[in-house]
Order: sequence, then C-alpha cells, then structure tokens
Amino acid sequence: MIKDIVVNLALVADHDPAAAFAISIARTFGAHVTGVVFVYDPVISPSIMDGVSAEWIDAQRDESLTMAQTAIARFDRAAELAGVQAGHRIIEATLGGATDMFGRIARRFDLAVVGQREPDRMSPADLFAEGALFESGRPVVMVPYIQKDGLALDRVLMCWDGSRTAARAMGDALPFLARAAQVDVVIVATGRSKSDEIPGADVGHHLARHGIKVDVKRIVAEDVDVPNTILSYAADVSADFMVMGGYGHSRLREFVLGGATRGILGSMTVPVLMSH
Repeated sequence: MIKDIVVNLALVADHDPAAAFAISIARTFGAHVTGVVFVYDPVISPSIMDGVSAEWIDAQRDESLTMAQTAIARFDRAAELAGVQAGHRIIEATLGGATDMFGRIARRFDLAVVGQREPDRMSPADLFAEGALFESGRPVVMVPYIQKDGLALDRVLMCWDGSRTAARAMGDALPFLARAAQVDVVIVATGRSKSDEIPGADVGHHLARHGIKVDVKRIVAEDVDVPNTILSYAADVSADFMVMGGYGHSRLREFVLGGATRGILGSMTVPVLMSH
C-alpha cells in the first residue's frame, strides 16, 4: 500500500510537474504527501572568495528562500484543491548535500517523486533522481518535464529482463499494477538474453495471480538500443506509466547510472517508476 509520499519541489516560478503528479498519486491512493524544498547556500570558489561580499551572499540565499516559499505555497494550494492531506519542509543545504539528504529522507516514505531536468534549463533534477534511486532504498517515480496530466493507469509497461532490480521494481509497483486496466510485460531481445527470461510466461502468471490483466510482449531492439526501443513501444501503444529496474552503482559516492537507465531518464515521455 502507498500511504506516505515525498516529492522534491523544484525552485521554479511556474508549473512543477513532479509536485502536481505526486499530488495526483496521493489522491489515487488516499495517501499523505510531503513536499521537500531546499534553500541552497551559494557555492563560491576559493579563488574568487575575496571579491564576494557578505551582502551578495545574503542576497543569493534570500532569493533561494523566496523561490522555496513560492514553491511551498503553490504545492499547498494544489494539495488543498485536490483534497489531499499534505505537509512541507524547507531545508537549507549545499547543492551536493541536498541531493544526498533527499535520498536519506525518502527512506522514511513509501514512495519518492522527482522531476526530470528540462534540456535547456540549469537544474539539479538529475542529481535528485540519482540520489533518491541510490540512497533511499525506496521506489522512485520520475516525472517528465512535459507531463501535464495526473496519474493515469490505462496501460502500464512493466519492463522485464529477469534481473534483481527488475524484480524489485515489479514488487514495488504492485499497487500501481493492480489498478492498471492493462499491463504489458515488455521483454527486449538484444541477442544477449538469458534462457529463463525470453518467454516471460512466469512473470505473466505471477502478476495474473494478483488479479492483474497481463499481456507479455517480446520486442527486438535495433542496434541493441534498448532505451529507444522501449520508448518507441510506449509511444506506439499510448502507455501512461512505466515500471523498470534502475541500474547503476555508486563509486566513491559519485553516482553512475547504467546506460539503459540513463537513456530512459533522458528521453522519457511518460512517468517511470524505478527501483534499485
């Protein structure tokens, strides 16, 4: 069951897709949602420290605080209009510390929600996505920057490759899958398939035993381009939501995403639930 959700609120002047989508998830599941927004301390290189006044530093921090308060007011108003119970937290931190802290905060929730970075806008969204994925131990829903609608589960893609992370994602996503009108278990053939994952029949049977309507699909990735193959299929069938394992590792606390995971996050057009 999903009863407690946390979302990273973006410091933007207009619409925040992740915040709106988190509220729609909370409304669907009758859950509480907490918005977390960070006020950033200015990061100043030692080489230019002598030329920076205390007044300038205070002005930068005040600007960040004003944007954070705007994000909170917008979030609280949207939650109230949706009839969703909500709370918020404003936290001061450095940029690097904030992304790691958000991952630790998310451990105490059922689900974390973060937004995708807009291609032409400077934003730490990618860092929050990686921090939540690697640090929380919880499922994370990544919301495209183009997302306008709330949660819809008419057709959900469950990406399956037989791995541990895919199995974890499938288990974490059961509350969503159980509400879906149709679930496509998608297996991408690349020529490196394991013998026990090609048919996907066992996965289909497992989900069917949960009362989920399942269709197993095997598709071929051209030029071994798994991310674009999945995204192309999602567009062809008008999928609303995707589920997949989040691949990668943390090397000396520097997050390194796997190729398929990074490809999906960079080009996704529907919300994606990932687990690591």
